[in-house]
Amino acid sequence: MSSPSPRPVGPAPDGPAPDGSAARLTRTDRLLNVVERLGNRLPEPFMLFLILFAITGIVSTAMALAGVKVSVPGSDEVTVIKGLFTGEGMAWLTTSLGENYLGFPPLVTVMPILLGIGIAQHSGLLAAGIRAMFGSSPAWLLPYVVGIVGVVASIMSDSAFVVVPPLAALVFKAAGRHPVAGLLGGFAAAGAGYSTNLVPTSLDALFAGITNSVIETVSGLGATTVNPVSNWWFNIAASIVLALIAGFIIDRVIEPRLVRQAIPRDETVEDDDADGSAPETSGESSEQMRASLTRPERRGLLLTVLAGLVLTAVVLLAALVPGSPWRNEDGGFLPTSPLLDSIVFLVFLYFVVLGSVYGIATGTLRSTRDAVRMMTEALKEMLPFIVLAFILGNFIALFNWSGIGSWIAVTGAEGLEHIGLTGFGAVVGFILLASVLNLFIISGSGMWTIMAAVFVPMFALLGYEPAFTQAAFRVGDSATQVITPMNPYMVVLLGMLRKYEPAAGLGSLFARMLPFVVPFWIAWTLILAVFFAFDLPLGPGNGIHLGQ
Repeated sequence: MSSPSPRPVGPAPDGPAPDGSAARLTRTDRLLNVVERLGNRLPEPFMLFLILFAITGIVSTAMALAGVKVSVPGSDEVTVIKGLFTGEGMAWLTTSLGENYLGFPPLVTVMPILLGIGIAQHSGLLAAGIRAMFGSSPAWLLPYVVGIVGVVASIMSDSAFVVVPPLAALVFKAAGRHPVAGLLGGFAAAGAGYSTNLVPTSLDALFAGITNSVIETVSGLGATTVNPVSNWWFNIAASIVLALIAGFIIDRVIEPRLVRQAIPRDETVEDDDADGSAPETSGESSEQMRASLTRPERRGLLLTVLAGLVLTAVVLLAALVPGSPWRNEDGGFLPTSPLLDSIVFLVFLYFVVLGSVYGIATGTLRSTRDAVRMMTEALKEMLPFIVLAFILGNFIALFNWSGIGSWIAVTGAEGLEHIGLTGFGAVVGFILLASVLNLFIISGSGMWTIMAAVFVPMFALLGYEPAFTQAAFRVGDSATQVITPMNPYMVVLLGMLRKYEPAAGLGSLFARMLPFVVPFWIAWTLILAVFFAFDLPLGPGNGIHLGQ
């Protein structure tokens, strides 16, 4: 996920079954309970990074006192480890604390995009677009529509987990199909495919900012700066394949199994959620949960499409004319150019323009005051990350300033080379590690901060671009997200499922999510393997190997 999630609510304690008999735990239940207990022992993200900051400070001081040095291959300079708890370290911390925070790259990239997404989301554009895709699809195509909508719904951030599943259930039932299949499929596609999308999102900006914050530890190796579209080609391929796989699983595995199990097609209880406290839907009103579109909404979407075409024509004209200021010195756009450096602006511009056109057409945006309110709401939803960024920025800054990042990278790279694990096998191991950690650390930004600090420079020393390491992380960051009790939206989904199946538990969800997790993980890894084997660009100006 792109931001720290609310404190998860665990499953109901073991107790009597609905019929009054003693509940018997299955292997799945016991496994989930172990995962939950281990995850609950982890500190909250802020405290976790505060502890890591302190540990890094202690280790760096010990290494500094021991006179540890490291020489990065390709660089003539020798890096001397500096300790935090020394006179030099204390002076560095007290003079750069605010700079470390406000200079944290994700803040620079994510915040403008969030302002734009705020208008697009709270004007109703994103929800209406999803409903339009559902409503215009024939019954046989619905599973695949749910797949693509779920995968690309990450543009709505965590709202996807509470908007897509009930809408999918609603349109499945209206089409004569099993609503629970739509419910489960929508959640699985939104969760297991969370880190990819057909269009650049705030998550791309967030990951790129974190990646860039550690690239300086591999200076001298020619690593390319990462931007929000550095993984775009890879994301497009992954989104299409994962959406098709999700549709196939919904159609051929999930729905037939629900029919065989005789799961009711109609709601049997009235509870809103499993524990009575579902997360907010980030401004999505009950009106937006209807499957059909009103006439003003259809008119708004039509005008939005036209506005998008006009805006695209303007952008292309500005970039393609001879002598355009958005070209590089060679007159092109790759590998770097002002156009690529303007990606954050362009994403912001599209969301603001399209969201404003839709809002004006439908009456949800009547003045600049409404626009400011929408942008404010978007920032409110990001406040936990803004607070967390304080310790994230200082942790990354300490890692870089002390030289520990370089030492770990060089030592780790030499170790991998010594055992001969420098090819795609090392990448698969990295993905597996991310998948396991994702069971316990649900915050994607937090986990990537930890892993990027170590693996971005380590894989760079093995010859891989930071954008490639970031792409590999995306696989592990998402695939296992729908089988961990640490995901609080699992509890929300459980509440939705119990409206049809009152006796369902987290073990039921685990069993029904697993058919998505394994194929998603394998397919996503294979897609990355294809890019690796054929040395394909991951995005505009970003390849796989250094020096391309």
